[in-house]
Amino acid sequence: MRQSDMTSHAPKAAEASVPGQALEENLPDYAPIPPSAFGPPLNELGYHVGSIGENLYWVTDGSYQAMFLTTETGVVVVDAPPTIGHNLLRSIDDVTRSTGKPSTVTHLVYSHAHADHVGASGIFGDDVERVGHVETDRLLKAAGDPNRPTPTTTFDDRYTLDVGGERLELTYHGPNHTADNIFINAPVYGTLFVVDVMYPGWAPFQNLALSTEIPNWVKAHRQIMEYPWTTFLGGHMGRLGTRADGELLVEYVEDLTAHATEAIAAVDPTPYFGKYGPSGNSWAMMKHYWAKVAHEAAQPVIAKYTGRLAGVDASTVENAFTMVTSLMHDGASSRARWGSGREWPGSASSMTASGIRAGGG
Repeated sequence: MRQSDMTSHAPKAAEASVPGQALEENLPDYAPIPPSAFGPPLNELGYHVGSIGENLYWVTDGSYQAMFLTTETGVVVVDAPPTIGHNLLRSIDDVTRSTGKPSTVTHLVYSHAHADHVGASGIFGDDVERVGHVETDRLLKAAGDPNRPTPTTTFDDRYTLDVGGERLELTYHGPNHTADNIFINAPVYGTLFVVDVMYPGWAPFQNLALSTEIPNWVKAHRQIMEYPWTTFLGGHMGRLGTRADGELLVEYVEDLTAHATEAIAAVDPTPYFGKYGPSGNSWAMMKHYWAKVAHEAAQPVIAKYTGRLAGVDASTVENAFTMVTSLMHDGASSRARWGSGREWPGSASSMTASGIRAGGG
């Protein structure tokens, strides 16, 4: 047989589904972004600096946020996103030039270690006191990134930063988005800064903000609302948050949790085990089962929040997937699926074992 004949008769491998491989002409359309999701216009240099209170200010480039506090002895900055970069220094100069306060940055607070939020830390030089959680210190030492110098001051649970007559209260409530993410409270100004948990005006970014501790990330929503703030910064997007924004996002997460729990109980895994079990392809089995559960969980949430939260139809299926897998591994649904003696389709020696192992055990 000729090589060409051999090639034409060879079985074809299934085409991989790789994110980003969709042809441009097949890119989907999404619901319009509600105007309320957008913040103030940016200036000609691509940033906006605004006043929150007498000496407290915020800066955004429309995608990321930072905050700074002017004092009698210098400026305290919270986070340094590289997308804002030197515009953060320009913002400080804009403000202090008009107020007569010192423009020298004396302190920089790290919300957490991620480079997209503190990757411009290096622009403040070596003389700045950098404040962060002990876990942030560990993570940055391991990263060895010269653009993210390690904290010079660390704390375990709580730290009060008093500078030039102004105060910030830093609190660690345990892991949520990351192992080191903290709450930064400016009580005099009724302002709370917590990154990558709530996105005012927007549904959570995909896969629940790529968070590593999903049960605690969910819990953090209620912890945020327990503070008596009137202004909220979530570290992303172009506007500040209100209490109404916070309550809406709590509602979204609670609805997603409820629908994910219902979908786990409702979706029958038999077809997926029947299709892929005989070949032993546990990965395919769980991929398609979880995708179905996530789809079913997401649909009522998308329907409810379209027009109320921006991007809800772009991120909720991925958010549902992460919620489903978290519930099956960490929550009450884990007992329903993996425990309580429930037997999965197929023989106990092959299908059940394969399914449990495929779940990431």
